[in-house]
Amino acid sequence: MTSTDAASEDSPMHSWRDQARHLAGTMTPPGSRWRELVARTPRHPFVPRWWASTQDGWELRVGNDDHERWLAAAYRDWTLVARVSGVHADHAEPGARLQGAPTSSSTLPGLLVSMYRHASLDARSTVLDVGTGTGYGTALLCARLGQTRVTTIDVDPYLTEAADRRLDEIGYHPAFLTADATGPIDWKGDRIVATVGVKPIPASWLHGLRTGGRLVTTIAGTSLIITADKQEDGGAAGRVEWDRAGFMRTRSGADYPARGQLLAVLARARVEDGEQVEASPYPVMDVVEAWDVDTMMELLAPGIEHRFITYDDKADRVALMAHEDGSWVRAEERGGKVIVHQGGPRRLHGLLDRVREQWLREGELPIRGARVAVSPAGVISLKRGNWTATVGE
Repeated sequence: MTSTDAASEDSPMHSWRDQARHLAGTMTPPGSRWRELVARTPRHPFVPRWWASTQDGWELRVGNDDHERWLAAAYRDWTLVARVSGVHADHAEPGARLQGAPTSSSTLPGLLVSMYRHASLDARSTVLDVGTGTGYGTALLCARLGQTRVTTIDVDPYLTEAADRRLDEIGYHPAFLTADATGPIDWKGDRIVATVGVKPIPASWLHGLRTGGRLVTTIAGTSLIITADKQEDGGAAGRVEWDRAGFMRTRSGADYPARGQLLAVLARARVEDGEQVEASPYPVMDVVEAWDVDTMMELLAPGIEHRFITYDDKADRVALMAHEDGSWVRAEERGGKVIVHQGGPRRLHGLLDRVREQWLREGELPIRGARVAVSPAGVISLKRGNWTATVGE
């Protein structure tokens, strides 16, 4: 059975084909080789249940409870969250609600295709798909290259088992690895596409990539997509793409490490008077939504957590910053005036001001289009003009 046989024409789900064609038309330009592949690859079998974000946390959605809603969700160009903290939607009780952070998802199809384009795939490419997730992206790669040229890896045994089962249902049988993708990997090939963020580049990726082969990934905590080609010395060279993506970080176990200390610092930032209190000429910024600013902050001071709060009239706003080293910021904009409270060993708001001043002075930040050099150990060096940064030392 192939993907085009996944639902019979007399099935109540046969209309997925129309929705898949519509999705393909909205996310690919005319003439794209990916248009037909998206149009004939079903997505809904990979997300029979998912977690929907609500004001009160995450709420379970079950596809069979409402087929119309299921197809509408599956064939929109958006991400569907499959796992929150340690709870996969497949295992949740009907009506379940929970709190926590996403740990697995079905990435929005347009972003998957964008990452595959950056990989410059051809019919002979052998690909390591890092971050199996639900398996939908793996299905697209199988449709493009053939199943024998695709290996997919995820740290979570249930994710690889479920993806294997669902890929089998539509006729694909790629190779599976269940392992920590940042550790040793038994794979050799000429393309690596990661839909998880890493920092540094795992040395095992470079070891498995053939000379001249290409890796495409994002730097964890940033929106930077890097493409780099394997060099004779065992490293890789390339660039930061003029594009953006945000993926979950790789994890080594069932969940991300507990963040109790960081959350405690955030709690202090909400209420304490600062060791330093001063007015700011800049408006309060939602840093997470200013992707380039957020990325530059991560390069300067990795690990800052941001929160942004608006009030009913939208005029008064509060931004919080916190780091596990105990540094914190509360910037309050009330009545058009901004007061900044800071505490801990570092003045994080000063770093933010440096980034904003550079942005205003130069008209942009230097990260997009930067040259990339990756050492055989995976350390990433970025350079554009006089600006340099090193990631993963």
